[in-house]
Amino acid sequence: MIANADALLKPLTIKGLTIRNRVMSTSHAPGYGRDGKPQERYQLYHAEKAKGGIGLTMFGGSSSVAVDSPAAPWNQISVADDSVIPFFQQFSDRVHEHGGKLMIQLTHMGRRTKWDTEHWLPTVSPSPRREPASRTIPKEMEAQDIARIVKSFAQAARRCREGGLDGCEVSAAHGHLIDQFWSPSVNQRTDRYGGSLENRMRFGIEVLEAMRAEAGDDYVIGIRMSGDEMIADGLSQDDCVAIASEYARRGLVDFLNILGGQARDHIAHAISLPNMSFPVAPFLFLPSAIKREVDVPVFHAQRVTDLATAARAVAEGHVDMVAMTRAHIADPHLVKKLSEGRADDIRQCVGAGYCIDRIYVGGDALCIQNAATGREATMPHEVRKADVRRRVVVIGAGPGGLEAARVCAERGHAVVLFEKSGQAGGQIGIAAKAGWREAMSGITRWLVAQVTKLGVDLRLNTEATEAAILAEKPDVVIVATGGTPFRGHAKGAEQHAVTTTEVLTGAVEPTGSVLLYDEMGQHNAASVAEQLAKRGCLVEIATHDRMVAEEVGTTNQPIHLRELYKLGVIMSPNMELIEIYPEGNRFVAALRNTMTDAEEERLVDRIVVDHGTLPVDALYRSLKGMSVNHGQTDPDALIRGEPQPYDLSKGYALYRIGDAVSGRNIHAAIYDALRLCKDL
Repeated sequence: MIANADALLKPLTIKGLTIRNRVMSTSHAPGYGRDGKPQERYQLYHAEKAKGGIGLTMFGGSSSVAVDSPAAPWNQISVADDSVIPFFQQFSDRVHEHGGKLMIQLTHMGRRTKWDTEHWLPTVSPSPRREPASRTIPKEMEAQDIARIVKSFAQAARRCREGGLDGCEVSAAHGHLIDQFWSPSVNQRTDRYGGSLENRMRFGIEVLEAMRAEAGDDYVIGIRMSGDEMIADGLSQDDCVAIASEYARRGLVDFLNILGGQARDHIAHAISLPNMSFPVAPFLFLPSAIKREVDVPVFHAQRVTDLATAARAVAEGHVDMVAMTRAHIADPHLVKKLSEGRADDIRQCVGAGYCIDRIYVGGDALCIQNAATGREATMPHEVRKADVRRRVVVIGAGPGGLEAARVCAERGHAVVLFEKSGQAGGQIGIAAKAGWREAMSGITRWLVAQVTKLGVDLRLNTEATEAAILAEKPDVVIVATGGTPFRGHAKGAEQHAVTTTEVLTGAVEPTGSVLLYDEMGQHNAASVAEQLAKRGCLVEIATHDRMVAEEVGTTNQPIHLRELYKLGVIMSPNMELIEIYPEGNRFVAALRNTMTDAEEERLVDRIVVDHGTLPVDALYRSLKGMSVNHGQTDPDALIRGEPQPYDLSKGYALYRIGDAVSGRNIHAAIYDALRLCKDL
C-alpha cells in the first residue's frame, strides 16, 4: 500500500452526500455526446470508473444551459430543456449501482464557442472582445440577456436534481461566461456588472442564488474556477482567493474546484491542461492557498497522474478531494486496484495528451495506451478467460506485440514473445529519447511488468525465424514487427538523408547546420528539432503542411512551438523536399514552395527527414502461405467484436497488427491487439 493511502480512501461528506473516498474525475468533454444527450457510450464510460472504485465522477464538461451556448461543438450535452432528464436518471442509476456518485458541470460558454453551428445565434459576453481560441466577436450582453441566462442556469440545476444527479458544478474556469464577467481581460463594462471586483462578481452571485432557489438549499452545488489566470491583464491569485472566499462566505457554493490558468489562446490552453513536459501537480499551490481561506471542501485537478501524489495532496491538507481525470482514462479501475493492494497493476497515465488532443480536432477522447476506454460496450477492461487454451507466438515486443501478449496471456493462452533487440518497447523507446517526452516509456514499463507477471515467455535478443516459430507448434502467430523509417521520395534521399529515428537512437549525431524535413506533422520531427537545437545545431524545420507539427493537438503543439521559438529554430511551412545532392562535404536540399512552385536551395551540414515508416513484413510474407487464413484478418468479424472465423484444427492462423500493417500510432497498434486477441 502506498504512503497516505488511508487519507485517500477516507469518505468525504458534503451536506448530506457521502462520497466513499477522496478520488474523483472532473468534468471533461470526451466527445461522446449524441444529439445533445449523454447516451449509452457516455454512461458506460463513467460507470466503468464507478465499477473501478472512484468516489465521484463528473461528466459534461461543459454542459450548456442555454441555446446561445451551443452543445454541438465537441458533441456536448445540452441541459437547456427537460428532454435531458430521463437520460440523467438512467445515467445516475448506472453509476449508483457501483457505489459511485455522479455530478455534472453546467456552463454558459459566452464568447468561448462558435456562432456558426447549431442555432446560428451570436455568442455573448460582458464586452465585445474577441477570443483568439474560439475566434468569435461576441455581442455585448444587455440586461435582458443577463436575466435570461441567470434563469437558464436555475432551470438547468432543477433538471439535474430531477434527473437524480448527486450535485452539479458551475464552470467559471477556462474563460467561460461567469469568469468572463470576473476577468478584467474581458469585462470592460461600466455598469453594475463591471469595474470593481465586487461588481464583476455580481453575475456569478446572481447565477448561484437563482440555482439555489430552484434546486433547494440541500442540493450540492459547487464551482470550478481558476486560482490564478496567469495572464498579465487577467485575474491574479489574490483576486481569485478573494472571489472564492466571498462565494463561500455567502453560502453559495458547497465546494470549490480549483485549477491554474485559463484558455483564451493556444498556449494558455496548453498550460491549463499540462502535458508531460510539466512536473506532476504543477499548480497544487493554488487550491492549497484557497483552502486556507474557506470553510468548504476544495478539489483540484491538473496533472495528478499517480496515487502517491494524490494521497500526499490530501494527507498534507492541500485539498479535500483530488481529481485524477486523465489517470482514470488510462485506468478506470485504479482505486479498486489500490484498495486491493494491487497498485503495481495500475496503468499509469503518462501525460501524452492524446485523449484531449483528439477532442479539439473533432474526434473522441481515446487513451494512447488503453484501447478499451470509451469503448466499454465492445472492449473489455478486464479480459475474460478463453474456453480453449491455445499456443500463441507473438513477434515483436513493441506496444502492439506487448499488448497482444498481455491479452492472450489474460485469456489463459501459452504465449511466446520474440524480440530481436535487447529491450522491449519498439518505437516507444525511440520516442522517449526526445527531450520532454521521456514519460512515454511508462507505457512500456507497465506492459512489460504485466506480461512478466502473467508468465509470458519473453525472449529478448532472439530473432524470430520461420523455423523458430514453427518449432513452437503455434495455433496463432501474431506479427507485430513494426515499421522501418522511410527516407521519402526526394531524389537523392536514400543516399544522403538520415531519419529522425537515426538521430534519436544516436546512430547519427548531426552537428553544424541542419535542415529537418517533416512530412508527417507529428511529434517526431518537432522533438528532434528541439533536441538538435539544444545541442548547438542551427536548425531549420521545413514541412509540407501549413505549420510545423500540424497533426499534434492543442495540449502539445503549443509547447513544441514555444520551445522551437525559444531555441531560434527556423520554421518553413508549405515546402516540399524534392532533391538532395552533395556539395563538397556538405549537402544541398532543393525545396519547392507548394503554393507558388518556386524552388529554393539550402546548403547545410546534414539533412534529416521524417516520412514515417513502412512495414517490416518479410517474415509475415514467408509465413502467409502456410497459414489457414492466408494472413488475413476478417474485418467484419473484427468490427462486430466476434472471433475470427478460421478453423485452427487445420493449422495456425496468422495475423499482423500495428505498424507491421501500415504506419499509424501507438493507440492503433494497441487497439489492433486488443480487439483481435480478446476473442482468440
